[in-house]
Parts: sequence; C-alpha cells; structure tokens
Amino acid sequence: MTESQSFWPVECAQGEPDLFVCLTCFDEVFRAKMPVDGCPSCGAIAAFEPFSLDAIREWGTENLIQKAEHLPSSSNPGSDQPASSI
Repeated sequence: MTESQSFWPVECAQGEPDLFVCLTCFDEVFRAKMPVDGCPSCGAIAAFEPFSLDAIREWGTENLIQKAEHLPSSSNPGSDQPASSI
C-alpha cells in the first residue's frame, strides 16, 4: 500500500485489549487505531473488534499473528502504517 491512510485513534484503558482486527477478512490488525476509510485489505467499515495478543495467538492465522506481534506498542506511537506494510 503506497498511499497514506488516515486513522481514528482508539483509547484503551490499561489492561484492555488494544489490537483491532478486521472481522470480515481477518487479515488486518492495528494497535489503538482503526482506518477511517475501512479495512485496507477488504474495504469493510466498522468491522474491527479489539483483542489481546494472547487471544489472537489462540485463533488467528499465522499471518495475522505475525502482523500483531510486529506492531509498535501503544506507548510508542509509531507511524500510521498498517501492519500489512511489514
């Protein structure tokens, strides 16, 4: 994905899940943010739900787990690049 994408920030309380997974394609995950224009893989809007990394490891695909593990921590605000750009 070469174009810049806008995100809605999502505030997550300490201890609450902060990884937002697209429940339509199960291929995109973002930490403490959601894409304004929908999922970059499938285009779904409002299809993101929060999960912990442990939960994603239980049911996620190998690709989704790898993306989630490589996201910067929410205490370290990174660029607005989706996990798929890894």
